[in-house]
Amino acid sequence: MQRVELSTGGRGTFVPAGRGQEKGSEALERHYSISPWLLFVILYFVVGVALVERHCYPDSRIVQQAQHQYWRRVPVKATRGVIQDTRGIAMVISEPLPSFALDPSLLTQEDMLTLQRVLSGDAMTRVMDAREAGSHFLWLQRKMPPEAAERLAGLKMRAIRRIDEQDRRYTNRQLMAHVLGFCNIDNRGLAGIEQAWDSTLYNPPGYRIVVRNPGKQPAPAAENPMGRPHVTPVVTLTLDSRIQYIVEKHLYKAAKADGAKWASAICMDPWTGAILAMASWPSYDPQNRSSLKPEALSNSAVSRGYEPGSTFKPIYMGIALERGWVRTNEVFSCPARLKVADGYITEAYPVAMGNIDTAHLLVKSSNVGMAQIGIRAEKTKTYESLRAWGFGQETDIELPAVAKGIVPYPEQWRGVVPANIAIGQGLAVTPLQLITAEAAIVNGGRLMSPYIVKEASNSLGEVVYKGTPRVMREVLTPETAAWLRQAMRAVVVEGTGKRAATKVTKLAGKTGTAQVPEKGKYSRNRYVASFIGFWPYEDPQYLMLIVIGEPSGGRYYGGELAAPPFKDIVEEMAELDYYAPAAPSGKESA
Repeated sequence: MQRVELSTGGRGTFVPAGRGQEKGSEALERHYSISPWLLFVILYFVVGVALVERHCYPDSRIVQQAQHQYWRRVPVKATRGVIQDTRGIAMVISEPLPSFALDPSLLTQEDMLTLQRVLSGDAMTRVMDAREAGSHFLWLQRKMPPEAAERLAGLKMRAIRRIDEQDRRYTNRQLMAHVLGFCNIDNRGLAGIEQAWDSTLYNPPGYRIVVRNPGKQPAPAAENPMGRPHVTPVVTLTLDSRIQYIVEKHLYKAAKADGAKWASAICMDPWTGAILAMASWPSYDPQNRSSLKPEALSNSAVSRGYEPGSTFKPIYMGIALERGWVRTNEVFSCPARLKVADGYITEAYPVAMGNIDTAHLLVKSSNVGMAQIGIRAEKTKTYESLRAWGFGQETDIELPAVAKGIVPYPEQWRGVVPANIAIGQGLAVTPLQLITAEAAIVNGGRLMSPYIVKEASNSLGEVVYKGTPRVMREVLTPETAAWLRQAMRAVVVEGTGKRAATKVTKLAGKTGTAQVPEKGKYSRNRYVASFIGFWPYEDPQYLMLIVIGEPSGGRYYGGELAAPPFKDIVEEMAELDYYAPAAPSGKESA
């Protein structure tokens, strides 16, 4: 038989069916089987990657935990900033005091018996309530005096923990209380400079790196002692604590003697707008929180609106002279009473003054004469001028709770209102607004922006604010301002302000007496007495306003109630060498 060969492409031989297929299956099975060594290699690779990751790229929590075995970043409590007067005398500082907290869950029965002997009934009740509630933290007492703290620390209980804190200390107690303000138990400002400058005075805590050596006490790491610069913030005021003391002493004395409901005084440099003293009555002790009564907390110098009365007349006269509504050589007929629209304007003393010139409207404080100018004035232009002088809007000063006052819109000037505004009634001003406006008369016509902060630096030692003189606008010509100063000098020499006159210097000023509005009418029993003046007359260094609100002692005229303490303050400042005729006036710096 002939043998047949099949081609396989040049290679291989023909394999009969059956047995050849069986051998092919076995070859395929051997080709796709997984070797145990391969699994071992893969497992080894996974474990290796995990080890490299754990050792070379560990979790941050693991790193922190490991590092704490050798070093620790310990917080360092920072001191809240200092507030000082213009001469660098510290008025507010921080003092370290201990506080004590309790973990009620750690108290034993013996501890409870001990605490009953040293804690008050109310405190013990709080402890028992916290223990029953399963609490782990309870303040026993915060910021304790050192003697009391020693007694509590002497108990040596595991449940009691001492925590060092900072407490604010007001070095002169009530002095500047309304300006400085106060803080809460956690040293955050709640009033005055403490509140307005809280973000600057607050000093964020830093930290110190501590190395843990085996078997030794922890030691600070020299290469990084603090996490940031540790600088105590400082806010420097324009106030002089010596002037402040004199002003407060005589203001409080007058307010107490006449049973005043409130009182305020401001002393200012009229050339720069810097506040030299600011006081309010009633006062409080920021060191003693039990004295923080609501009626005493308000800083009346910036937050109380009142009708200024005749102290407003020089300002209104200045507006009228600039607008051409009155001439300096004009003569007015002044009866005791004048009918105006739906009301009457009467003199303070019901006596006719006869024919008097423009200057003597201020010297004798004639309501009837000023009312005649108010009737002439154009309502809209008067309103615009009052706004330009800063009335009816918030005064730009570095304090909180600054009131805007009230100037009625021209549409509301109906009937007797224009005449009332001319005599300082029918509108509300703050003492700060009034003295700022009067400063323009003293300095030749420039309305200065008042300021009470001289400089402020933060916890990094950076100066973040500098108070500087700033002219807001020109409101008078120098000639008009000079004429008004002469008239105000005559007020003290021959007019209603004689009781402010003193031998230590020549001064000029204006008295004010205003009725208090009550239920749509003016009260006959409630008054506000005031006096504003500047000295020395030839080259003014100081401008001061004294306001005594709602006295109950029977006297209420500004000339008899506010002028005498004004005189006392001027004389005591002279005794302490504050009045220096040769000193520069500050005109160039304005």
